[in-house]
Amino acid sequence: MDVSYCSQAFIGLEGGLPNLPQHMAAKRINWTRNQLLITLNLYHKVAFGKFHAQNKMLVDISRRMGRTDAALPMKLTNLASIDPEFLKTGRKGLPGASEFDRAMWVEYHTNLNDLAPESEALLAQLMTGDADAPIEVQPDGKVLRVPEGPTESTVSVNVRRGQRYFRQAVLNASKGRCAVTGLAVRELLVASHIIPWNAAEQHRLDPQNGIALNALHDRAFDRGLITFDTDLRLVCAPSLRDHFAEATVSQNFKTYEGKPLTIPVEAAGPKAEYLEYHRNAVFERR
Repeated sequence: MDVSYCSQAFIGLEGGLPNLPQHMAAKRINWTRNQLLITLNLYHKVAFGKFHAQNKMLVDISRRMGRTDAALPMKLTNLASIDPEFLKTGRKGLPGASEFDRAMWVEYHTNLNDLAPESEALLAQLMTGDADAPIEVQPDGKVLRVPEGPTESTVSVNVRRGQRYFRQAVLNASKGRCAVTGLAVRELLVASHIIPWNAAEQHRLDPQNGIALNALHDRAFDRGLITFDTDLRLVCAPSLRDHFAEATVSQNFKTYEGKPLTIPVEAAGPKAEYLEYHRNAVFERR
């Protein structure tokens, strides 16, 4: 979606909301820190092409914030204008990001390990009334409450919130499909860390440190049996290639060797330096 279409989608909506009191619709309401944290959370889970006032999920969340239908979609598009990875694609968001927006962008991405779980709790609280509710934002614009086991401590709660955020951001960036095979069964997909969870704490929750893979390819990636080159093409380790004569290995790995990851045009994709780390520190060279 280009910016002109996005702008047209807001026309006639920003001036007021029928089910809000007129004084609330007309008065400019400053964005709060919590609202911007929720918005930053959604920025990494919703595709740029969905940042418009026909997106029922965004309209619902905007209304829950006490804002007009177009307020949240417009704020998301404002954030795109200050996203360096998005700007690298040659596209632009809507101008109008405030100094507060810019400050929150820096703070959020500098402190992801703390602020991503906090934003996850704020979004859950807004949507369900329960900050601990495990909810999932999906590419089709649905927010689902998903089953999850009990937590045992404050630390484990924050870790789970962070993991939920990372999983949704990575899978949604890939439109809910395995970036190698195209498998679209969400229950069989993993947000696979490029730099392992325990290797670099500061990168744990960076969505660009993840690739959407099916469970089998995630396992192979985690064990260093596969990696991806500078052109994002699948590379198999020698020990895995030794099994290419086996039908299952051939079907799942030989078939895809040399083929690039499928990364949607609006997604930032994995960072080159993270993949370089994986090739040098995780990949099995024999």
